[in-house]
Amino acid sequence: MKLDILLVEDELSIAEPLAYLLESEGHTVTVVTHGDDALQQFRSQTPDLILLDLLLPGMSGLEICKVVRAESRTPIIILSAKSAELDRILGLELGADDYVTKPYSSRELLARIKSVMRRYSEPENNEPDILRYENLILDLSRHALMVNGQEVSLPRKEFEVLELLMSNQGRVLPRERLISLVWGSDYFGDTKTLDVHIKRLRDKVEEVPGQPTIIQTVRGVGYRLG
Repeated sequence: MKLDILLVEDELSIAEPLAYLLESEGHTVTVVTHGDDALQQFRSQTPDLILLDLLLPGMSGLEICKVVRAESRTPIIILSAKSAELDRILGLELGADDYVTKPYSSRELLARIKSVMRRYSEPENNEPDILRYENLILDLSRHALMVNGQEVSLPRKEFEVLELLMSNQGRVLPRERLISLVWGSDYFGDTKTLDVHIKRLRDKVEEVPGQPTIIQTVRGVGYRLG
């Protein structure tokens, strides 16, 4: 599995060899060295995995972890020299998936990454063609949506937008990425087309479309489910 990794580490002497190691495994790595830049990069990049140091200039690693987990399900592995049990517990309670104490071996870190990503890739049920979220059931094989047990008709593009959102529950999908995936990377039409489709979806899945709780807008970035 080749990953798009965001590495947040204030010491370049640590970040550069780690980035080289990960890139030698086939991954793409973006390095950020300041806490205040980490969230902006996360929201624009939507990485597959975040490797996060705790001791950063600006926003701390724990603060970043808390905000990221509130916005998405992106896997987070904390890399820290702070080995106290309280720090590990706090990091995991804030939503980190693993906590690796420095110094660590390359083999250990790669094994931890594979373990975390394996948990995210394993199916949660035996229905790979069924996506579920609260009162929504999306049947991919039948191209059908059920809302509160009632089938709702969806045009193809609306279905594709909803499928992407439901496949990335809790994860922010930038507008540009949604447009590229649904309409193609060579699409040059009005970007408001996506907004129109989101509005139509909200009319069908939200209890109060004007106050959406399912399809959320992340201002200046895109949309997420939940």
